[in-house]
Amino acid sequence: MIGIEAIGVYIPETRVSNYSKKAQFNLDDYFIEEKLGVTHVAVKGASDQTSDMAIRAFEALSRKSDFDKAKIDCLIIVTQNPDYNLPHTSAIMHGKLDLSSNCACFDISLGCSGFVYGLSLIESFMQRNDLHHGILITADPYSTILDQNDKNTSLLFGDAATATLVNRNPRFTSGKYTFGTSGKGYSELICKDNILFMNGRSIFDFAARQVPADIKLLMEQNGQNIELIDKFVFHQGSKYIHQTIISRLKIDPQKAPFAAREYGNTVSSSIPILLEKELEDTSVNTIVICGFGVGLSWASGILFRTSN
Repeated sequence: MIGIEAIGVYIPETRVSNYSKKAQFNLDDYFIEEKLGVTHVAVKGASDQTSDMAIRAFEALSRKSDFDKAKIDCLIIVTQNPDYNLPHTSAIMHGKLDLSSNCACFDISLGCSGFVYGLSLIESFMQRNDLHHGILITADPYSTILDQNDKNTSLLFGDAATATLVNRNPRFTSGKYTFGTSGKGYSELICKDNILFMNGRSIFDFAARQVPADIKLLMEQNGQNIELIDKFVFHQGSKYIHQTIISRLKIDPQKAPFAAREYGNTVSSSIPILLEKELEDTSVNTIVICGFGVGLSWASGILFRTSN
């Protein structure tokens, strides 16, 4: 039985206030707090690379979970902003941490759906190859590709990284996953010439349409009643998108937290940042996770607390 034992989180201390940009973009507090839901975005250090953020998340995981670094036999990094085009960032991280030469390392190029895809992949990869100690990293520092004069992106995206320990002594295991892609819309969220472009209206329409339908499909495939799910951890795209999804699914807002106010949309890290807290709440036994965005892609899963 393979699943999640613990999660470590790294969010840079540096914050940029969206209130300081009100005049630049002709904004009011209502737009910042109720539409975006993001008052500050976290920004990495100027010299920090993706692997540096990933290592800080790994160190955070090490401080809260007693595992032997020498026994790690699988390391996967989810990122679309790697240190270099090649080699893969997981190999760089492997070298910096001096991990075992028997450790499999590879990267996954996915954005906001990346954690869910990555969790399914690392579980399957470890199960098929009889591996025992895996680390799933998410790290996508969008600050390196933002145009600070673009209202659609500079107010929203923040930097962060997470490290998820996946092993055979889990606190949560997964059910069946659901996945989807709408590739014809790929250009609505795209990085060209190292600058991010997002069509906010198109991304909202995509999420509001696809996510509720996918959650309903997930419930059917896992034989679950949506009303009995303890928590819903959705990608923290924006507060308005988040509220629309929970409204269309008729979910109790208390079951579906929006927590990106002080650090922003952290892409593939947004789900595990919230999951870190839910792992510690013993009253939570079932968690639905859903990521959606770049691609355009989406992925959903359901996690069940074990008796460990």
